[in-house]
Parts: sequence; C-alpha cells; structure tokens
Amino acid sequence: MMDFEAARTKMVDNQIRTTDVTSHSVLSAFLTVPREAFVPTELKPLAYIDEDLQIGGGNPPRYIMEPSPLAKLIQLAAITKDDVVLEIGCGAGYAAAILSQVAGSVVAVECDEALAAKATGTLSELGYDNVAVVTGDLEKGYANEGPYDVIFVNGAVEEVPEALLSQLHEGGRLVAVVGYGNAARARLYVRAHGVSSFGEHFNAAVKPLPGFRKAAEFVF
Repeated sequence: MMDFEAARTKMVDNQIRTTDVTSHSVLSAFLTVPREAFVPTELKPLAYIDEDLQIGGGNPPRYIMEPSPLAKLIQLAAITKDDVVLEIGCGAGYAAAILSQVAGSVVAVECDEALAAKATGTLSELGYDNVAVVTGDLEKGYANEGPYDVIFVNGAVEEVPEALLSQLHEGGRLVAVVGYGNAARARLYVRAHGVSSFGEHFNAAVKPLPGFRKAAEFVF
C-alpha cells in the first residue's frame, strides 16, 4: 500500500518549496489535501508526480494541473480567509479543495457535467463544505454569486474575457495563464474603477481549458 502522506510531504518539499512558494497557508493546503482522491483509480500511484494528470476526455482533454505551477498561481492570488473565490474550470475538484483551505468560500464552475458531479461527490466526502460546484460555460463565469474578491482560472486560456473581469469586486484580483505552451505567462489582473489592468509574473506551461478562443479576426 502506497504511503500517500509521505508522498504528499515529498511533493511539497521537492516540487513546491523549490519553486519560490513561501506562503504558509498555500504550503499547508498542499500538505493536507489528498491529491490521490481526485485522480482516476489507475493513476492513484502517480498522484504525486510532478506532472499534469489526465482526469477526463473531451477536446481539449482535461487535467489536474501540475503541483508547482498550481501552487505558484494560488500564491500569486494572495487569497485570505476573508475572500470569496470563483474558480473557473473545476475539473475533478483538486484545486477547489486547495482553494477552500485558503479562502473563506469557493464557487467552482465546470462545463463538463460528469466532472462536476464527480468533484461535488469527492469534495463533500472529504468535508470541504465551503465549496459549491456549479455547471456552466467557463468563459461566462458565474455572475449569480458575484462579485468576487478573487477569480482563479484553472488552466491556460487564449484571452481573459471581459465577462469574467466584470465579476470582480473593486480591488478584486484574477489570476490566469494566458497563452499556450512554453511561452504562456501567468498574469495577475486587478480591478480598479471598473477597469482591469494586469502584470505578467512568470512562465507557466499548463494545459488549456475548453472555450476561451479569441474571436476570429476578419481579414479582407
């Protein structure tokens, strides 16, 4: 029987602390949330390797993000227990569980109904009761419960639509990886006076989320 707790500690020490993640609340969340509970049975022995793990088919296929970029992105959002967080692309629910440990509450949007149902079941079984999983188009967010203090985009996108940015409180933050492959950059958007501006922070090659394609440019 694999010692998942030892593997989890090793993941935090070797994959996360070594990539400039110093936030105590983020490290503590990664030490407590069981990643193995969110992956398909046949991948459980690989739950703590330094890679994205496939959790669903579709186009594009869906993954649980590699631990290091996930931890860096969550740290970049500087989430506190006073924050209400909207997660875009809940997948199997692993990032939602991590977010639930650092935030006050989490609304997690998922477009794939089977993944949403699985995430709801796993999160409830493990007692992460400050997370609500909802289904809908990822690029539309979830305005019903907004505005939010933080929006966390759990995967790479081609662009961040205004529909999401407009769901932030004044002073709210949105973290996303914009672009695909090795040239993709982690961005932190901040909403001020109804306008969002961003800074770029580090390179992050993460798997893409469905939707989020730029509107085609017309060529005459």
